Amino acid sequence: MTIARRHRRLTAALAAIVAAGLVATLAACSSDDADASPKASGSAAAAPELRLGYFANLTHAVPLVGVEDGSFQKALGSTKLSTQIFNAGPEAVEALFAGAIDASFVGPNPAINAFSKSDGKAVRIVSGATSGGAQLVVRDGIDSPADLKGTTLATPQLGNTQDVALRAWLSDQGLKTSLTGGASDVNIAPQENSQTLDLFKAGKLDGAWLPEPWASRLVIDGGGHVLVDEKDLWPNGDFVTTHLIVSTDYLSKYPSTVKALLEAESATVDWIGANSDQAKTAANAALEKLSGKALSDEVLDRAWGNLRITLDPIASSLQTSADHAVAAGTAKETDLHGIYDLTLLNEVLKAAGKDAVSDAGLGQTK
Repeated sequence: MTIARRHRRLTAALAAIVAAGLVATLAACSSDDADASPKASGSAAAAPELRLGYFANLTHAVPLVGVEDGSFQKALGSTKLSTQIFNAGPEAVEALFAGAIDASFVGPNPAINAFSKSDGKAVRIVSGATSGGAQLVVRDGIDSPADLKGTTLATPQLGNTQDVALRAWLSDQGLKTSLTGGASDVNIAPQENSQTLDLFKAGKLDGAWLPEPWASRLVIDGGGHVLVDEKDLWPNGDFVTTHLIVSTDYLSKYPSTVKALLEAESATVDWIGANSDQAKTAANAALEKLSGKALSDEVLDRAWGNLRITLDPIASSLQTSADHAVAAGTAKETDLHGIYDLTLLNEVLKAAGKDAVSDAGLGQTK
């Protein structure tokens, strides 16, 4: 038997084990809340389909695990789960605006932009997923902000969360950037993460501000070092990296389906928290399926250790992210009141005997 065949069998076996554990957890959650769900949600009608977006990044560990092991589909019952993989948030938001998806795991800035561009009508943030896991990794010879003058740095996409974070941080260091290719101290080249790694290894990029596992890949596979760990820029190191947005139209029509998704997400988060090593391996198996290549153990361990998986959307960090986007010129100033609707999430948490999470005063008005 070849090594590849043995690996495929091990991956399949692992997925079965993970699925069994999560499905059991979901069954318990569904049983506990079965009577309350239709009444609390306002509608018992299930959607015929839920089209969900997410990324092939470890910062999207929740859908990586929950989709691949079948627990998301199990929780949705008769609702068909369809998925689409994106490189970055702006691309996912475009798909949502085009009616191609109903919900997506994205970073804060694409959610803010979607809310802003639709005058607060298109999307709602309904839960968190991940905090942490983003770094500025650079080549040898760059040891301070001053060393970045004249360099070229990459981000996943113009206006995405890491792109905004990089531009805001450079501005704080007195370094100018341009959105249009005009005069700047640092050139920023948004592109796909896999291309960034190849160019960095070839010496054609000086660094990049990326989410995990790409930051760790630049360090371990590309020989770079960390100039900025984004968590060091936030109070207590806590900031939203990934949260779940849903089309307001879909949320209004099918609240019971959205609640089922949140129950699946909650069970997945709990399972990841209780089974970190298994979850890490399961997420890596999902990445291998999506990208064709698994992460090395060294990259996986480093990247996984930089993440905090949580249902809390860490709403207190959202306004700062919005302010950064305005300062960077990638978004206009927007009143964020109404961007959150955590009603269903807090119903799920209450049913599980857990504390409610805060929308930091930016929730739905009644």
